[in-house]
Amino acid sequence: MEENLNRVRQDTLLFFDGHADLFPLYEALEAQLLAQYPQLNIRVQKTQISFYNRHLFACVSFLRPRKRAELPASYFVLTLGLPAPLTSPRAAVQTEPYPGRWTVHIALSAAADLDTELFDWINQAYTFAEGKK
Repeated sequence: MEENLNRVRQDTLLFFDGHADLFPLYEALEAQLLAQYPQLNIRVQKTQISFYNRHLFACVSFLRPRKRAELPASYFVLTLGLPAPLTSPRAAVQTEPYPGRWTVHIALSAAADLDTELFDWINQAYTFAEGKK
């Protein structure tokens, strides 16, 4: 178990290579997710860090969801799988890849972004994924 955690940590550090200024923000997000969902499974891939319960419910990437001028200088994107679109300007892009499934991209750039509203959306995504068959 500890070996797996060390590997995930090393892979995460490599993922943030070139984006070291954002690593503390990611660590704060991850810590809050692990506190809220102790059984959380994290998989670090080349282009994203994925968060699973029974299914994928969120991921972090360096996707550019808007024009560069519309984004903070330094950010990462949290993508959530939700049952409905968000009515918030914080949602950079929203798509409905199939009926009743919305993919929502949210740019995060500061600790203030990790607020109650964001974690309410994350909880919706977690619950939605947990309920899939």
